[in-house]
Amino acid sequence: MSADVRAPVRYGTSFNQAKDAVLFWRDFLKLASCQPLHAVVGSWPDEPADLREVAARYAMANHQLFKELIEAALEALGIPCRRGLLRELAAGYSQIMLNCYPACPQPDLTLGLPPHSDYCLLTLLLQDHVEGLQIMHHGRWLTVDPVPGSFVVNVGDHLEIYSNGRYKSKLHRVRVNSTRPRISVASFHSVPVERVIGPATELIDERNPRRYMDTDYATFLAFLASTEGKHKSFLQSRKL
Repeated sequence: MSADVRAPVRYGTSFNQAKDAVLFWRDFLKLASCQPLHAVVGSWPDEPADLREVAARYAMANHQLFKELIEAALEALGIPCRRGLLRELAAGYSQIMLNCYPACPQPDLTLGLPPHSDYCLLTLLLQDHVEGLQIMHHGRWLTVDPVPGSFVVNVGDHLEIYSNGRYKSKLHRVRVNSTRPRISVASFHSVPVERVIGPATELIDERNPRRYMDTDYATFLAFLASTEGKHKSFLQSRKL
């Protein structure tokens, strides 16, 4: 268990246990899953005995699906998916976040996760049959009904920045209940950690000026280590 937000493998409860005023009603295990996987799997927990094998297979398949989805998103933006960008996406940085939200005796007094947006290009969320995920839509919180065998795909801050605001990262939160635990697996995907990301040049002109400054993963971690990572606070700090 670590309060270090930079730790590649981490068990905890909150975004930043040293800064959050109230801890969330969840337990999580974060597994860094950058490519190639063999470079990081050895740092993952070795118990249960099949965790590394199962999680590695899941990470590889999940990353392949991400690449197909982001290529479609770029095509929709009118941006050609060049070989250089494809190589960067293939070698991109990913995380698997395994979340457990226990049944809560007083669910109206807490949240599993507070309102936030994800720092990535896309998030692929696998959830069980227990509802809890909510998204902000036109000023109202809407519950996302779990659909068996499906992923919920969230636009992250990186894609909002890269699309110069055409795609919007989604503000979401997690509610808990008094009777049933909830399990979810969130996979966050983006470019390599050392890659600086900014608005695509193809989407900037006189009518559409640059709306965001460049950023990188180190800047995000420094921000998260210094404050509570709630709402869309980091993205707001990147706006011009």
